[in-house]
Amino acid sequence: MSYTLSKKILEKYADVLVNFALGGGRGVKKGEVVHLVAYEAAKPLYRELKVAILKAGGHVIGDYRPDSGDRFPFDRDFFEHAKDHQLDFFPEKFARGLVDEIDHTIFILSEIDKHELEGINPKKIMRRGLAWKPYMDWRNAKENKGKYTWTLGLYGTEAMAKEARLGLEEYWDQIIKACLLDKKNPISEWKKLYKGLEKIRGRLNRMPIDKLHVLGPDADLWVNLGDKRAWMGGSGRNIPSFELFTSPDWRGTEGWIKFNQPLYRYGVLIEGIRLEFKNGRVVKANASKNENVLREMIKTEHADKIGEYSLTDKRFSRITKFMAETLFDENIGGPDGNTHLALGKSYHDCYIGDPGELSPEDWERLGYNDSSVHTDIISTAPRTVTAYMKNGDKKIIYKEGMFTV
Repeated sequence: MSYTLSKKILEKYADVLVNFALGGGRGVKKGEVVHLVAYEAAKPLYRELKVAILKAGGHVIGDYRPDSGDRFPFDRDFFEHAKDHQLDFFPEKFARGLVDEIDHTIFILSEIDKHELEGINPKKIMRRGLAWKPYMDWRNAKENKGKYTWTLGLYGTEAMAKEARLGLEEYWDQIIKACLLDKKNPISEWKKLYKGLEKIRGRLNRMPIDKLHVLGPDADLWVNLGDKRAWMGGSGRNIPSFELFTSPDWRGTEGWIKFNQPLYRYGVLIEGIRLEFKNGRVVKANASKNENVLREMIKTEHADKIGEYSLTDKRFSRITKFMAETLFDENIGGPDGNTHLALGKSYHDCYIGDPGELSPEDWERLGYNDSSVHTDIISTAPRTVTAYMKNGDKKIIYKEGMFTV
């Protein structure tokens, strides 16, 4: 028997994404343009999102895509048949025009085959991502100027639920609870939750932290925060999001860390990841499954450096099960909370000041990493995070899955 979502839940979901997640909590305003991206599987939510945008007075640039996988493996077809010049093709005028036109983007994740690219040469996948880097750079530059926002949402499919070893109804139960869609007024509840996160974030940002020591059965890692860094979170860029994160100075990363959660990326499953850092770079990378994909990703320019370090407090998260999707798994609560780091591109909004005023040389000088890659890798093992201050003091800021500040 198939599971059908109620219209009320879909309307609430669309309301949160359009009227809260975008615009840094203020939602879409009259006359603003939203690039709405979704696949066939998410058609019911796509409709409600269009309606919500129209009700808000916004304009929709619809980007409705066919599902890829199963009988119609469109993505696999491309990588199997594309020649070098096709892998490198970038529609510059189209992409530039799109970035200039839009004020917001909503991207709905939904997959019908999470292993579609198994066996594809990972060099091709990384090469394609590099070709589209200018598009991401233009979006980031517009975001730095405060003229663009984006958010991600998840529409559960049978394939995703099966990967997480859950029934589709169980899978959607996690989505509904995590996005606060079981509440009478989800947006009001999100604002309350973010007030709690904001208190912790404020305390962290008032601390003169020089570096972090991440210690546990899965890690002995040093992370250097760097100058003019802020902890961020609760911006609406991901729904759900319970994490607090920063983009450290990549040059100060030392030690090793393991990840007990699998990574679904580039159309494959990577398991048993262990990374070792020296002088800020990954010097050793291992995985028990699809190690070749992990290594090829790290070979991508600047993907051997850290771009983000994040912690999730289990008291805030309503996600209790593995979801086989980074958007949710990087925010899972569980008995020990979770930590994740991202290899690749840094987040410029972690800069204390106006990011729109900085040049590429400024970002490089401050140790913000730039790459076509941003890959989040997650662990839910116990850990203690100790902050070492610029004045020589130290304080445990995270233990037993909770912030202690």
